Amino acid sequence: MFFNQHFAAMICQATGAVDFQVQECIQELWSGYGHIWRVQLEGARMRSVVVKHVQLYRDSRHPRGWNSDYSHQRKLRSYEVETAWYRSRAGSCDAACRVPACLAIESSDNEVFMVLEDLDAAGFSDRRSGIDQTEMLLCLSWLAHFHARFLGESPTGLWQNGTYWHLDTRPDELAALEDLPLRRAAAAIDARLSAAHWQTLVHGDAKIANFCFGRDSVAAVDFQYVGGGCGMKDLAYFISSCLSEQECERQEQYILDRYFGYLEQALQRYRKPASRTDVEAEWRPLYRVAWADFHRFVKGWSPGHWKINSYSERITRLVLAGDFPDA
Repeated sequence: MFFNQHFAAMICQATGAVDFQVQECIQELWSGYGHIWRVQLEGARMRSVVVKHVQLYRDSRHPRGWNSDYSHQRKLRSYEVETAWYRSRAGSCDAACRVPACLAIESSDNEVFMVLEDLDAAGFSDRRSGIDQTEMLLCLSWLAHFHARFLGESPTGLWQNGTYWHLDTRPDELAALEDLPLRRAAAAIDARLSAAHWQTLVHGDAKIANFCFGRDSVAAVDFQYVGGGCGMKDLAYFISSCLSEQECERQEQYILDRYFGYLEQALQRYRKPASRTDVEAEWRPLYRVAWADFHRFVKGWSPGHWKINSYSERITRLVLAGDFPDA
């Protein structure tokens, strides 16, 4: 049996199903902390749901060997944050920054159980490892609307500083970083991003794999690292996940132009007391700073990673020379 009696009853109660069958394992969670299942329902209005079952036991296995207690505690906190997100914030997202509806959620000392809308059944069944221009723009629009929707809101209950690579949560990776100028500048880079006047909620893991594509729209999943921050963190990380270094270079200004165009529409949509001009004046120069911030993490975490490329190195060197010349 995949779920105990209590969790099985929880699925039926949340959906109105008389019974269900586990259809497939969508994926195993990172470091062996549980699974995500697709469940076929019987006698319910909806055909299926997605169940995220987190088991927070210490015998986790990190694929790159980062198995410290610090890493484990960060994972525990990430699932606390995700439950807080679905309980208090996810319902504020609309079609322009679509997320799965949460039908039921329960957490204990060592387990988290979430019953979520099946985005495949809702029309968002396509996944991408790479994207074309139209699909990239859908994701840029999603990010801009998400950032505008939560602009100026406090990250109460979430990560104070969102993103899974935030400096305060990655001391082991910083200690392993052999790029000494970047290591010396790490705290100043983080402070520069945190000091931005315009703060919002960032998704925190907005890679291409966490976007679900429909015919002409997109939805996002996986909110373990949602929290406060400058929207450029999400934008830089997203672009690094789906474009080659040549495309990152060639399209940098175009990407920023389109993102801020979508942000202008979103600020009006959500009636935010901020203008594109003001937010863009502060955030556009922080795009490269955010890129350098993520580059700091990658170089300490996995020195041979494919994202350590000539574009990332050049951008980081420019940031260090222009913004942090004493690094």
